[in-house]
Amino acid sequence: MNACLILAAKQIVLATGSFTLLWSEPGHDARWEEDWTVGLAGFQLIETRVSGDGLEPPEGAERDNGVWYYHAALAVVEDQLLIERHPAKGGRWQICTQGTCQPIPPDDNAANGRALLKPCP
Repeated sequence: MNACLILAAKQIVLATGSFTLLWSEPGHDARWEEDWTVGLAGFQLIETRVSGDGLEPPEGAERDNGVWYYHAALAVVEDQLLIERHPAKGGRWQICTQGTCQPIPPDDNAANGRALLKPCP
């Protein structure tokens, strides 16, 4: 399965099988990274990493060399991922696959800079 970005009536394939979402929150000196897999049932979170200051790591996270690592206790599967972006405030999102990262393009038709990832063939 692939991860596809839905933009208005378009569908853009961004990643296959597994990918990492990277982002920074406006006004915080923290970087978030989430490793995901995508399959027939949807998206499954594998690991979250948080580095920097300004945001609390998820409950149950462990710190190693300045980075918080978190593994979800349950295999939660999401049928879609809604990405809340705030480009005017400096928030940036990227999607990485096979060592290459690219910005998640904006959807000019979406309110508040939102983007939607869904599984696709």
